[in-house]
Amino acid sequence: MSMTSEEIFEKVQENLVDALGVDDDEVTLQSTLMGDLGAESIDFLDIVFRLEKEFDIQIPREELFPAEAMMGNSELVQDGKVTAAGIAQFKETMPHVDFSEFEADPDINKITDLFTVESIVKFIAGKIN
Repeated sequence: MSMTSEEIFEKVQENLVDALGVDDDEVTLQSTLMGDLGAESIDFLDIVFRLEKEFDIQIPREELFPAEAMMGNSELVQDGKVTAAGIAQFKETMPHVDFSEFEADPDINKITDLFTVESIVKFIAGKIN
């Protein structure tokens, strides 16, 4: 089933509104899941489940939100910063995410800003189209 980015966005938006109890107008492509929409770690499981059901796809958790698995790896994260190796691995595992701003200041605490509505839309588009 082929869908446009706009159609995918509308379904993602609907699911995020339901999962996070936010208003439609709060969910834009630029919205970050945690910073703007107030998602907590536990919400990610619900979001992944809803998206799998909505789009009839399988989403391995580490594929959409791989950051958690990498946190404890000292080769990828040192002194609160993501290393060059870490950024390279992120880019490989998350081709749907824009890292340009993050690379300038790879503070591990800013990693959640990478998870935007747009990154989810791109991820799903890559899965179904």
